[in-house]
Amino acid sequence: MLLLYRPFVKVRLDFFDSANSLRLVHKLIQTQTLPVEQSVLWDFVSVPQNLNEITPPDMAFKIVGDLPDRATAGLLLEYRVKIPFLGWTPWLTEIKYVEEGVSFMDEQRVGPYKLWLHTHRLEKVEGGTKMTDEIRYQIPFGVFGSIAHLLFVRRTLGKIFDYRRQRLNELFPSSEAES
Repeated sequence: MLLLYRPFVKVRLDFFDSANSLRLVHKLIQTQTLPVEQSVLWDFVSVPQNLNEITPPDMAFKIVGDLPDRATAGLLLEYRVKIPFLGWTPWLTEIKYVEEGVSFMDEQRVGPYKLWLHTHRLEKVEGGTKMTDEIRYQIPFGVFGSIAHLLFVRRTLGKIFDYRRQRLNELFPSSEAES
């Protein structure tokens, strides 16, 4: 974070601060601990095809083209998503970096958001692996985008990540749940 000081004025410049209404960058963070080794969870989350496995079935979402076996830095992934009032929209993301077995970040290059940065992070903890999804996003269309965010986008993203949590719990159940 960069702080600029002027006489009698302190200006905070944090381009990713969700409280900064001038930039309207939103943040969604979801954490969940799964009873599985970090390497096993990495083998699942780093495979682009598995995104379909954790995406709500009623969401209009299609991966386009052939996909590699693993997410690697520089990889471009193309999707088609259906947006209310806008129809089918292309979405192109780039895997910006990969820290093998630990984290990767995808950034939207073309798509429905003005900004989309999604960091996927795994951490070994007692009882399994803590997975953190951190998304920083900005909606286009100014005031109209802000209204859409309040009425639709925020709730839709919440449902998508709630579904992911549920599916991951089903895919990687605890030993008590299996009994």
